Amino acid sequence: MTTLCLDFGNTRLKAGIFSNDVFQEDLVLENGSVASIDTLLKKYQPQKTILSSVIAHDPAIETLLSSNTSFHKLSSNSKLNFTTPVSKPETIGADRLALCAAAVHFYPGKNNLVIGLGSCITYNFIDERHQFLGGAISPGMEMRFKSMHEYTAKLPLVQKDYHFPIIGYDTKTNLQSGVQAGISFEIGGCIELYAERYGNFNVVLTGGDAGYFARHLKNKIFADLKFLFKGLYAISEANNC
Repeated sequence: MTTLCLDFGNTRLKAGIFSNDVFQEDLVLENGSVASIDTLLKKYQPQKTILSSVIAHDPAIETLLSSNTSFHKLSSNSKLNFTTPVSKPETIGADRLALCAAAVHFYPGKNNLVIGLGSCITYNFIDERHQFLGGAISPGMEMRFKSMHEYTAKLPLVQKDYHFPIIGYDTKTNLQSGVQAGISFEIGGCIELYAERYGNFNVVLTGGDAGYFARHLKNKIFADLKFLFKGLYAISEANNC
């Protein structure tokens, strides 16, 4: 049984392929056209598909997926393996729902803090009773670099560099230290605040830069770049019976 998981984020459009319960591969899509999705269907011939989208995608994509596979679109109405006792659960982003589903699926009966490093950084806390209690959202790395450039007259737009000095020696390295070290301190401080209230819990860091930031944190961190796809697969299995 092949399952195609589609993740349409603000920055990139990605796809993950599962064969039964085993993750096989992922890829970045050049665009979100119907033709590109049709190409994926013909190549992998999935029996099941699921779409998580935080953008205004072409609705014809859903028609295509529904016509050729057992399809589910992730939403607040999806059958989930956790509850959402927060105000206005329908406003919870599809990406956050997937991360919470993965946490409960792989670490059941435990407190879990899942930190997603994307266009924004999301902090998602699920308690041992499988309740998504909420968390926080802050600007992502690229957003921080761009905002300092766009909202000032002279600061340049710089790129991340994982060999930056903590004490910057010029404008470029000062910006890199402020953003990248700042994110590390933010994540570490957030974990400490949760630890004071909840004691022992799992911390999962995901997103393209998860491995880098996990190395710079004192706490025990599980870095899993495919965690969102694993959550989409778990939701697909619950809704595509």
